[in-house]
Amino acid sequence: MPPRADLDLPIRIDRGSRVPVHQQVAEALRRAIGDGVLAPGARLPSTRAMSEVLGIARNVALVAFDELYAEGYVEGRPGSGTYVARDLPAAPRPMKEAPISSARWKARAVAAPIEAADPPGCISFRLGVPSTSPLAPEVWRRMWREVGDREPPSGYAAPAGEPRLRAAVAAYLGRSRGVTCSADELVITTGAAQALDLLVQATLDSGEAAAIEEPGYPTARRILQLRGARLVPVPVDEDGLRVDSLPSGGDAPVLVYVTPSHQYPVGMRMSIGRRLALLEWATTNDALVVEDDYDGEFRFGAPPLPALAGLDRAGRVAYVGTFSKILMPGLRVGYLLAPRPLRERVMAIKRLTDYHTPWPEQQALAGFCERGELERHVRRMRRYYAENRAVLAATLAPIAELARLRGLEAGLHAYLELRDDLDPERVGARCRERGVVVSTLADYFAGPPDRQGLLLGYGGLDPHDVRNGATVVAAAVRDEASCTGESTVAALRGRLARAR
Repeated sequence: MPPRADLDLPIRIDRGSRVPVHQQVAEALRRAIGDGVLAPGARLPSTRAMSEVLGIARNVALVAFDELYAEGYVEGRPGSGTYVARDLPAAPRPMKEAPISSARWKARAVAAPIEAADPPGCISFRLGVPSTSPLAPEVWRRMWREVGDREPPSGYAAPAGEPRLRAAVAAYLGRSRGVTCSADELVITTGAAQALDLLVQATLDSGEAAAIEEPGYPTARRILQLRGARLVPVPVDEDGLRVDSLPSGGDAPVLVYVTPSHQYPVGMRMSIGRRLALLEWATTNDALVVEDDYDGEFRFGAPPLPALAGLDRAGRVAYVGTFSKILMPGLRVGYLLAPRPLRERVMAIKRLTDYHTPWPEQQALAGFCERGELERHVRRMRRYYAENRAVLAATLAPIAELARLRGLEAGLHAYLELRDDLDPERVGARCRERGVVVSTLADYFAGPPDRQGLLLGYGGLDPHDVRNGATVVAAAVRDEASCTGESTVAALRGRLARAR
């Protein structure tokens, strides 16, 4: 059935105009059809309904329709009604252009551009993309059937989230991450990004310092910048964040954002010594540590390390988790564990922003967790991602003298560290020419990069695509090395010729 036009059409009658009312109605409908508000084939309201809504005589509406019939804008179907003519070309609804003159509300800079979509048909090693392939369809359908069988709430819920889901998450964190907490200590969010944004609003005033890993997670950096924080980039090494590089005393940042389970993006895990040192620094300097455990569930042959939140005894850690990497980003559900005074402020801000995370998603995930499906799914995903990881490592092993694959102990991406004389931008361009999309490490630095390489997210690919994509990456690295070698030889020959 074709769409029916809303009775609230953009028709305004000017009773003081010298233009007859039927002409005003006809012209308004012409504009709506020409602008694409009324699409070809759309059903128009009856003349009786239109006369009642507009407060005009039905004969006036009939005359307006007759004009449109005569001009070919509309057509009638016996016993059915009046429709916009189907043979009219579809017209996109025009967008209103921004005013040419400057405006104060336009002066603020955009935090970051929206990333462009990957070209169709490419193999994309984009970071942060999990796979949904191993998720059993019958389990997925049952999740939502159970939600449909429950009566939805009639009012708004508490900002902290559904008690069922908070209890399930608290139990899961205790079993899987060694983080002991109660349901009352958690806040359900619409993902890790919202959790960080809420924490920043609750703790930082504009101009106050916040420390971030260098290189680090660009979204976290942009959230801090958007809220007016003064960024303090802190280098990372093989053991994670360099705690000895954090300012102390009056210069100490109020907040430190870290990814200790799988440093984003280089991939190392923060050593236990660094974790304890960071907690001691936070206590001494009255600072908050934000621990983003975005994919800590996925470890491959490495012993588990305790979360900072599990080691914290002084209430200095806010722990951020998400279902985006375990299940899928489209659910938009995460969680936040924070010390009580901070949690109260976070809930007050969340109430003002989106009130609470949507009820259906919370109920579906609660049932998923309560039946043990979450942990079964994590076990399946570990096996799936371990195969992808093994394929990636085996395919890139032949270029070990040119590029070293790092960060494979955990997570869903790896860092391919290139030899110093190889240009990652040119390697990335060679990959894109051959239908493979990779990221370069330089985009993850707030300042000048101190190392170079490519980032390869293998979570959203199957083993076949991982192998094919990594084969292209290896060929691109070899080609770059060959060109670099030829350039070096040519330069030496030129110097020798000039010397003669």
